[in-house]
Amino acid sequence: MKEKNWTGTLLSFASRCRGKMILSVICAVISVFGGLVPYFGVYKIIILFIEAQPTGGQILFWAAVSLGGHMVKILFHTISTILSHISAYTVLENIRLRIAEKLMHAPLGTVLNETVGKMKNIIIDRVETIEIPLAHVIPELFSNLLLPIAVFVYLCTIDWRMALAALVTVPIAGISVVLMMRNFNKQYNDYMEASNHVNSVIVEYTEGIEVIKAFNQSTTSYEKFSKAVNAFKDYTLEWFNSTWGMMNFTVAVLPSSLLGTVPIGMALYLNGSLTPAAFTMCIILSLGIVAPLMKFSIFVNDAKAMEYAIKDADKLLNLPALRNEKTPVTLSNYDVTFNNVRFSYNEKQKDHVLSDVSINMPQNSFSALIGPSGGGKSTMARLIARFWDVNSGSITIGGVDIRQIPLSQLLKIVSFVTQDNFLFNCSLKENIRLGNPKATDEEVYEAAKAAKCDTFIARLDKGYDTPAGEAGKRLSGGEKQRIAIARAILKNAPIVILDEASAFIDPENEEKIQKSISALVKDKTLLVIAHRLSTVKNAGQIILLDKGQVVQTGTHEALLNTNSLYANMWKAHINAKSWTAAGGHAREVIKHA
Repeated sequence: MKEKNWTGTLLSFASRCRGKMILSVICAVISVFGGLVPYFGVYKIIILFIEAQPTGGQILFWAAVSLGGHMVKILFHTISTILSHISAYTVLENIRLRIAEKLMHAPLGTVLNETVGKMKNIIIDRVETIEIPLAHVIPELFSNLLLPIAVFVYLCTIDWRMALAALVTVPIAGISVVLMMRNFNKQYNDYMEASNHVNSVIVEYTEGIEVIKAFNQSTTSYEKFSKAVNAFKDYTLEWFNSTWGMMNFTVAVLPSSLLGTVPIGMALYLNGSLTPAAFTMCIILSLGIVAPLMKFSIFVNDAKAMEYAIKDADKLLNLPALRNEKTPVTLSNYDVTFNNVRFSYNEKQKDHVLSDVSINMPQNSFSALIGPSGGGKSTMARLIARFWDVNSGSITIGGVDIRQIPLSQLLKIVSFVTQDNFLFNCSLKENIRLGNPKATDEEVYEAAKAAKCDTFIARLDKGYDTPAGEAGKRLSGGEKQRIAIARAILKNAPIVILDEASAFIDPENEEKIQKSISALVKDKTLLVIAHRLSTVKNAGQIILLDKGQVVQTGTHEALLNTNSLYANMWKAHINAKSWTAAGGHAREVIKHA
């Protein structure tokens, strides 16, 4: 498959600012020609001294011309730079907005499988690396290419031999650059891999420092961290050392245009082919042909940085999107049905996470999903919310395949409360209001009260206006859980999925969380995933899932009497509760001792 051209991808983000980019280049070109004027002015002043006794007025005139050309250069370079920076930031905005939009339409499970560090690195850091080179490459690449050409053409009008003499160092420097760049792509690719590796190790070390200290693994972990940093340093220095010689040689040779123009110019002057004035002009112009060429080495490195950033961004932009219907459907009820569902996270994976799952959860019923860890419980729940699409079979709501329901409609009728609840960096009130952005303050308070949040929120200095970032340090896992439940109560969706919703709840608060859940699920189609079997023993239907297959369904009593797996799980749960109760009693004894 032919690799996609990254420059085409980059330009596709520039449609909104194409006019500014063109104008930026035009201004850069004008700036280049303005920069040539001082050369001509200085040349005229030198000629005045060579050919005659100049007057003050003549010198001031050509000095003013030179100054005017320099001002034109500065003015149009400033305009060009402003326009190019606006264009660059517009491109960055477009890239980030398109990535955000793509993530909204990609399977949620695919997005969640990516690490936060990697996503942040691409969307923020890698995309940001495009700005500086893009803002300068847009105008300066064209202007720095045009300037040497213009100077060379001008030299040719004076004497073509002097024009060639001004370029005598270019082939020598060019050979040096070719030798230096022969393995550039591979070396740069290795450099980026080494950089990504050391970044991953740094993030792992930083995020896991609590665990590292708790288990006294600081020496081992720091050694891994240190080795990664040193390996990156060693590789970088080795690469730089391999190119420093050629780089210094190029930087020394390329600007030395006088090595060609002075001896050849002297020879032409002595044989009468070149006038002193023309000789002087050729020397001055030859000095202006080199500086733009020197910048091309910077452009090469900047272009490679942009290439990698665009390719990383393009990977996110090419995530497969979920098919999304546009026309809302009419649902006669909110029954949830699995019909011979098969699913695996990777299509090449032979073993399915779910295999031939068929189950029906009637409207307004309480269904519980239990089973050993890794059996596919959370996957089954997430498929209802279309985190992914099934590989085969179907999931229906009210008899309609959820793939036929627009995502916006599906998200309105399904509430999902997980064990990992995220609070946004806004007030607790606004965090709850996310369930229904149009809800009034009174409706938010009622939802919080129903979720048993009002008591602990009242303890906070700013109450409901407390920022979640500040409250996050003071709220327990169970309190954050109740904020999420209040959010779901406010949403008032007809289908509610609770994935380990009581995971962070201690026995003392279990009654409160159960009451908040009761308020949430009233007159709803409810699916609960739980390890605490006591919380689902009253479910109308308990679904026992093991190794991706439905082993048996039934009530608590029926499963307890007929299924050994369920009976063993119940026995283990009762024993665990006994230990918890004993621990609580011991704490009370110690407290009152």
